Amino acid sequence: MKTSEADQLQRASDLSLYDAILSGWYQNDTNEVFRGIPVGPGDTVVDVGFGGGGSSLFCARRGARVIAIDHDPPAVAAMASKLAELAPHSHRALVADAHQLPLEDNSATCVICTEVLEHVDDPKRVMQELVRVGNPGARYLLSVPGFQSEVLQLQIAPPIYFQKPNHIRIFTQQQFVELVTASGLFVEAQTQFGFYHSIWQALFWACDVDITRPDHPALLHWSESWRAILDDTRSGPSLKKKLDSVLPSSQVVVARKP
Repeated sequence: MKTSEADQLQRASDLSLYDAILSGWYQNDTNEVFRGIPVGPGDTVVDVGFGGGGSSLFCARRGARVIAIDHDPPAVAAMASKLAELAPHSHRALVADAHQLPLEDNSATCVICTEVLEHVDDPKRVMQELVRVGNPGARYLLSVPGFQSEVLQLQIAPPIYFQKPNHIRIFTQQQFVELVTASGLFVEAQTQFGFYHSIWQALFWACDVDITRPDHPALLHWSESWRAILDDTRSGPSLKKKLDSVLPSSQVVVARKP
């Protein structure tokens, strides 16, 4: 890859994070992993299906004790190394199935499970486990793909996108909230975000590139256009909010255990 293309890809990655921050993630000034969920040295955070690890690392950097869980051994090993660099012996990274977490009851003050429930065989069982490990009053940060974006992907994504181990179900907003409340949690807030990523993904499929190499130059033009909308137009932030509600890539629930 040419250096210029590598630089553009890094800018696209940075833009994805910037867009997420504008949507409420990783608020450095208030130490909120997501708007409404502050974390600090008194917290034990369980992050189930930690993905890229952004939430686990954000919480660890703020002094919280982190237990990061995933089913992929190499990903867990990499996360263990990153957490050890921040605070040796304070954090844990475990290989486990979300349907049966190797943790004691009432052991976390904050439970994070983002973009996981659409993959699992039994979302109700996973929610039961998430609730079990949170202590009374624990805060929950939960997310699944946006319904509208997933309907779009049904039309344009290859079949593997909706086959194991990828997405095997789609949640409407109502279904997602009902799943959370049926587990015994109280929903405090619900929001959607990610219009930028919904369009990026649609362009990705249209370019017909190897799924392991999301580096097609045609996609970069969209990233640059979105950055210009956010930074160079007076209505950028309000437009983002409106578009996020129309075609969100993700829906988020903030909840609390009674």
